[in-house]
Amino acid sequence: MKIFRGFHHPGLAPHCALTIGNFDGVHRGHQAMLALLKNEAQHRGVPSCVMTFEPHPRDYFARLARKPELAPARIATLRDKLTELQRCGIDQCVVLPFNAALASQSAEAFIEEVLLQGLGARYVLVGDDFRFGTKRTGDYAMLDAAGSRLGFDVARMNSYEVSNTRVSSSAVREALAQGRMDRVTSLLGRPYSISGHVVHGRKLGRDLGFRTLNLRFSHWKPAASGIFAVRVHGLGAQAIPGVANLGIRPSLDPNDVNGGRVLLETHCLSWPPELGPEGAYGKIIFVELLHKLHDELKYDSLDSLKAGIAKDCDDARAFFSAAQGSFPAAMHTETSRQITRDRI
Repeated sequence: MKIFRGFHHPGLAPHCALTIGNFDGVHRGHQAMLALLKNEAQHRGVPSCVMTFEPHPRDYFARLARKPELAPARIATLRDKLTELQRCGIDQCVVLPFNAALASQSAEAFIEEVLLQGLGARYVLVGDDFRFGTKRTGDYAMLDAAGSRLGFDVARMNSYEVSNTRVSSSAVREALAQGRMDRVTSLLGRPYSISGHVVHGRKLGRDLGFRTLNLRFSHWKPAASGIFAVRVHGLGAQAIPGVANLGIRPSLDPNDVNGGRVLLETHCLSWPPELGPEGAYGKIIFVELLHKLHDELKYDSLDSLKAGIAKDCDDARAFFSAAQGSFPAAMHTETSRQITRDRI
């Protein structure tokens, strides 16, 4: 999949079949839409294209209003969103910066300047609640009328349901907030996972006897938080069971080396000896969050923190023992580096 920041690039196809959205989580509803988009693109002989936004438009307006509580919790980082779009077989993705210029662009100008001049859309597929343009003045009816007038096809996809429940990013966020990881898996069609480069941390874990792999979650408000039983992919041929903390680490100094950022800190219950003590740094790994053990806790001493981690490890082992055989050998298989995606 080719990835473009904006649409002023010579490598961008002159025409495409397009869908537009935030695609946070790339859940089963998104996947159904992307499958339809690919089919329509094939019939027209043009590449399939997803246009998405960074930051999330609601992030932008929350900052503008100085009300961070209005920003949605983020299911996936941009890296993980692009990875899932690629796994769905999309040919190209355009990431538009959501800024003041885009927020103030009229619906008519968006159609003319972005859809037609910028992307050469021959077919545009949107969701049943799609709105666009300044103050959300554009809707499906307006887009359909413009398509008839300007020569591109427009289609709308209705809601996708699982067990009589509409699949949406809001539903995924709710399930993550509640720690209902089985429900999350049902909505996503796969276990919830976070990927990234292993970065250096404070290295307190090794002093406590629980070495961790640290991934930065590049948004300040993750949809999930707490302590989880996890599986790690990317350190060897087999997935490695582990226990992980996703959050801000309330028991530690907020001025540590990671500057108070949200981290996913994973302790592997077994460690590949061939890696050596420092062999994971810089590697790209996928961590699947399979079962929530509890919310983050604040411990009053390093001894109590160490005891708490030991109990979490025991609880994670008990989970994996009870669930033995329930998980396939590899839920994520693609861990190779792709230069284009790694710039994101």
